[in-house]
Amino acid sequence: MADVPTNAPIECPGTQSQQAGKVSACQGCANQKLCSSGVPLPPDPAIEDIKKRLLPVKHKLLILSGKGGVGKSSFTAHLARGLATNEDEDIAILDVDLCGPSIPRIMGVEGHQVFQSMSGWSPVFIEDNLSIMSIGFLLSGPADAVIWRGPKKNGLIKQFLRDVDWGELDYLLVDTPPGTSDEHISIAQYLKGAGIDGAIIITTPQEVALLDVRKEISFCKKVGIPVLGVVENMSGFVCPKCKTESQIFPPTTGGGQQMAKDMDVPFIGRIPLDPRIGQCCDEGRSFFSEIPDSPAAKAYKSIIEEIRKFCSNNTTNDDVPDANV
Repeated sequence: MADVPTNAPIECPGTQSQQAGKVSACQGCANQKLCSSGVPLPPDPAIEDIKKRLLPVKHKLLILSGKGGVGKSSFTAHLARGLATNEDEDIAILDVDLCGPSIPRIMGVEGHQVFQSMSGWSPVFIEDNLSIMSIGFLLSGPADAVIWRGPKKNGLIKQFLRDVDWGELDYLLVDTPPGTSDEHISIAQYLKGAGIDGAIIITTPQEVALLDVRKEISFCKKVGIPVLGVVENMSGFVCPKCKTESQIFPPTTGGGQQMAKDMDVPFIGRIPLDPRIGQCCDEGRSFFSEIPDSPAAKAYKSIIEEIRKFCSNNTTNDDVPDANV
């Protein structure tokens, strides 16, 4: 709902509901007394703080998918590395997949520490123009589990957006977990003032993935996040020896392109399945540097150009409505 406080339980009926402060979900909530009084909650002051913090960030992009395992984090990492090949641009990744933070491993900086200064938390730099922030840097080890309810997740996302000293950026890429839950609602709410250029939706060709990806597109439309485009990942396997393409995940209902057409959103490209991408991610190396002439690398570069075109023609939307879910 649009009027759900960021520190509220997941089942919160909303501050404007007739049930506000009265249902069982309200028990123990810090806002219960105020909600039941009928006095509306004031706007979260963090929204304005985040807007000020992100003023030097030109473009803010979300990488989303309702389905897990479709390659959101690997796409985010390679999108960042591809954008960073332009040394005149500064790129950063914010990893809000709080329960499965894989960006540090994919980017080759697992185990690094985050330092705090007078201006805020300092992100971890991969290159002079490429930095990342992830909860993975705050855990004592890679096997540590994050077992948090919604309010604590919301609090850390707020802290990342408000307290990290990103500096001047051309692109901030936000890597999200699967679904349409706490992390997604928080991002939509907290970036309301700062503006979101758009969301890149990642899917794979098979219908079992498309089922959930459609829900993610509906979420974007509901909360007012523009869909920059759909990317079909793992779209066929191109043999590195003979260059023959095979369909590992057959697009039985037309794949990502047909889904994008049906839901009236752009389709911006396909990335073939290449086991060397997985190997590079495991070893924290850039696929562009290792296999620059592969079909997958060429597909990434084509998609990156589409994203650049979109952002160059786009004025950041400062009027994203509240998350009405």
